[in-house]
Amino acid sequence: MNGDQAMFTSLVSHPNSLFGQLDRLQRELDDAFFGVSSLPSNIRSVSSGTQPQLNVGRTPQSIEVYAFAPGMDASKIEVTLDRGVLRLSGERLAPTTGTEFQRVYARERPTGRFDRTVSLPDDIDPDHIKASYRDGVLQVSIARRETAQPKRITIQ
Repeated sequence: MNGDQAMFTSLVSHPNSLFGQLDRLQRELDDAFFGVSSLPSNIRSVSSGTQPQLNVGRTPQSIEVYAFAPGMDASKIEVTLDRGVLRLSGERLAPTTGTEFQRVYARERPTGRFDRTVSLPDDIDPDHIKASYRDGVLQVSIARRETAQPKRITIQ
């Protein structure tokens, strides 16, 4: 990575930077006017206030995506991979308590449709992907191609 790439990555990857704040503002405006964020996030982006929150990282063998979606039915979450873009979509229904509130004082649990996308690196193996949902966390593991694996060279 050259110096320009490192600088660009650092500008968009910190939530308190000017670019991070502009990204957050754009997403909040999209949520307010369109109900769902229309901008895709990628492996280097930071987005607060979007549901479900994601952690994305890599190991030498795989790309790991964790989506925090407590209280959801796993059958209501759709996971697709198309041309290097992982898409998580679904709907979180409002809780049914049997009583309707006349006035809501606080609502911190997001409800409604969601659609999150993550741009993945070119070295993924789309034939080796696994998804599991446990304790409110969706884990998607995408294997990296063998050619992307670190290779130890024997010195002769």
